[in-house]
Amino acid sequence: MKSNRTSKLQVHLLFWILYYLLEAYLDFYWSRYQFPDFKWQIRLQNTLILELGYFLIKMPLAYSLLHVYEKVHTRNFFKYLLYALIVVIAVLGHRLFTHYIIYPYIYEATETLDGKHPSGFINGFVAFNSFMDLIFMVGLVFGVEITRQKNLLKDQISQLKSEKLDQELTMLKAQINPHFLFNTLNNIYGMALKKADETPDVILQLSKIMRYNIYEAAEKRISIEKDIENIKDFIQIQKIRHHHLTVDLTIHLDNPSQEISPLILIQFVENAFKHGVSESLGETYINIDIQLRNGILTYFIENSKEEKPNEHSTKIGLKNIRRQLELLYPKHLLSVEDKSDRYIVKLIIGFHGTISH
Repeated sequence: MKSNRTSKLQVHLLFWILYYLLEAYLDFYWSRYQFPDFKWQIRLQNTLILELGYFLIKMPLAYSLLHVYEKVHTRNFFKYLLYALIVVIAVLGHRLFTHYIIYPYIYEATETLDGKHPSGFINGFVAFNSFMDLIFMVGLVFGVEITRQKNLLKDQISQLKSEKLDQELTMLKAQINPHFLFNTLNNIYGMALKKADETPDVILQLSKIMRYNIYEAAEKRISIEKDIENIKDFIQIQKIRHHHLTVDLTIHLDNPSQEISPLILIQFVENAFKHGVSESLGETYINIDIQLRNGILTYFIENSKEEKPNEHSTKIGLKNIRRQLELLYPKHLLSVEDKSDRYIVKLIIGFHGTISH
């Protein structure tokens, strides 16, 4: 709210400065025909003074109408009647100031219609001139304020969309396989009972994964090199459980510091283990190929599976991944092939532009 008020104050202050300069220029230009005998310095001085005087009428008029427009909630007839009453009062004030102050005290002359015949305090012509001067100003003020409010609303909507996007991504990340930690701890417990030599290494790898998920994954972007390092640690831990597993990991990165959203790539690896390797009883394999060239990531995973796996086992996980990709990388290509004996995923992400099929 405070920033909104500051924005309104700044916009309106700038408007009134520019409006004052415009009106001063127009009146100064007009005065050389109305008062040709006055020196330009005197005409300029008079113009600057009288325009400040007009502000005593125009500003209350503008903000009274704005207040009615924004705050007064009543039937349209009474609202329009209130508009009309405010404008009539302003026109009378405009005429009073022009007829009884500007001409006799600033120009030291009698107000005339055509430079010859004196004008009364009010008649149709002078009232219309005052009305048009005031309505022109009111139109500008309303245009500025409505435009400011629309821009503010657009910014607020954009901010809400961004916050909603962040919340949704946070929720989606939180849906990553929660059983991994418990399974790994059980494996470490079994290794500890057997006093296996690799126990410290597994604990270290688990520690790195947890640190990554807690700290690194909280960032919007990380280097793809760090993301792949997390995948390697994950694979090493999974190999402890799956003794008949062969993993072929191929990596080529022409820019290891290329940033990517964390926890996107590893979800495909998790699915390969959870819905492929874990459901197979015999020899299993996972082939992973990660290529980054000229800002285009090509990510390929193929894993073996049983002839009749659980048909619905990957739907929730895959839906989660697709949603994240839609939010983070609208211009991506994802193909999934569910064959009888293997599962193939290919993902292409263009980091710097569009990608082609």
